[in-house]
Amino acid sequence: MNTRIPAAMSGVLLTRHGGPDALEWSDTIPVPVPGPGQVLVRVRAAGVNNTDINTRVGWYSSDVTSATDGVGADDEIEAGGWGGALDFPRIQGGDICGEVVAVGEGVAQPTIGTRVTSQINIPRPTPENARAYIALGSEIDGAFAQYCLLQADETFDVSSSPLSDTEIAAMPCAFGTAHNLLTRAGVAHGQDVLVTGASGGVGLAAVQLAALMGANVTAMTSAAKAQPVCDAGATRTIDRDATSPGESFDVVVDVVAGPVWPLLIEALRAGGHYAISGAIAGPIVEVDLRQIYLRDITVHGASFMAPEVFAGLIALINDGAVRPLVSGTYPLKDIARAQEDFMSKSLPGKLVLIPPGVENV
Repeated sequence: MNTRIPAAMSGVLLTRHGGPDALEWSDTIPVPVPGPGQVLVRVRAAGVNNTDINTRVGWYSSDVTSATDGVGADDEIEAGGWGGALDFPRIQGGDICGEVVAVGEGVAQPTIGTRVTSQINIPRPTPENARAYIALGSEIDGAFAQYCLLQADETFDVSSSPLSDTEIAAMPCAFGTAHNLLTRAGVAHGQDVLVTGASGGVGLAAVQLAALMGANVTAMTSAAKAQPVCDAGATRTIDRDATSPGESFDVVVDVVAGPVWPLLIEALRAGGHYAISGAIAGPIVEVDLRQIYLRDITVHGASFMAPEVFAGLIALINDGAVRPLVSGTYPLKDIARAQEDFMSKSLPGKLVLIPPGVENV
């Protein structure tokens, strides 16, 4: 049985690549109807991520060589989404926590009333590419609206979690990405791990998860944000502007890249692992390949995430074993202000958007 669903909803439409003015508020977006195997989720909270801004400005285009904040609002970019060219208008938002309010034909689970979340990088393997995926809020509509349509078997039940809707909405992208990076790099108890961008969403999640695994975590961050990073489990912090990370590490988890990249490779021990899933300081780096092959360094590019990896994170969420730092919440209509605050990098952790009509999150 489906609950009463309105014909139209409010939300934010990305109409083109560009600045904040490319985001348009609408109260007349048709509410999607779940087909076979699908569920309609009433969004209760949606996290703000760097990827939302990257997609808005078109940073994923190979034509862009600068950091995210170096893309001009007037730059003409065509294929700027995760998977290339986007279909506009697009509802962005890859971080979701919501309640199932309608189900399509053949759906037994989740049932109506179940609190769910989803991966942002949803695996969709093909015969040609076993690691193919699509991105929620890029190739398909996401959480920056009152309702979101998902495949039933691509949702994850978080009804038993002690975390709030706001906290859960801060986790799929940041904690999912961090968990995937640590899994790919094979982080183990007692290892020395360096995390860049440690006060941001992914970095702070990586610190917390690596510490939970028993690793010794060194975090690169600014002095002003060192305390929350230490609270998350870092053994020590070093300034993000340091000329060198110093000691040798078993693993480097990086979401920054840019000019510091060669130093991160040099900071690894022989046989070490470097895992990357972001390049906010710049995607084009200078590399001395001898530093990689002569010391047997393994480089992991981590965007595809197997469902069982995300399921492992969901188990931690449902057990209350991890908890994000949420520095602010905003009405969904204030998305431009939230993204501006996010890009200022003045706040540690995550920012979360709340759709109209949602209370007690």
